[in-house]
Amino acid sequence: MEELIGPRLYACCNCRNIVSCHDDIISKTFQGRSGRAFLFSHAMNIVLGPKEERQLITGLHIVADISCCDCKQMLGWRYEWAYAETQKYKEGKFILEKAKIVKENW
Repeated sequence: MEELIGPRLYACCNCRNIVSCHDDIISKTFQGRSGRAFLFSHAMNIVLGPKEERQLITGLHIVADISCCDCKQMLGWRYEWAYAETQKYKEGKFILEKAKIVKENW
């Protein structure tokens, strides 16, 4: 039956634009600005903001905020650069805040 339903997806909470797949979740233990957040390997239908240095819980990073390409709702950020060697695995990955996304096709 799962094959007929298709992949489990996440969408923008504001306009329901698809932004990622459940299979792309790396971790569910991250913290965003508005609470719990997920680390994803890929995101789609997003717009990247300018890169900036930001002090996060795990140290200094260069990040770019990401927003929905349709409604411009802020969804999280993309890790562009990690200064600490132990944080390098985050580079190129996406934080999507749980409060800003909804499940689609579950």
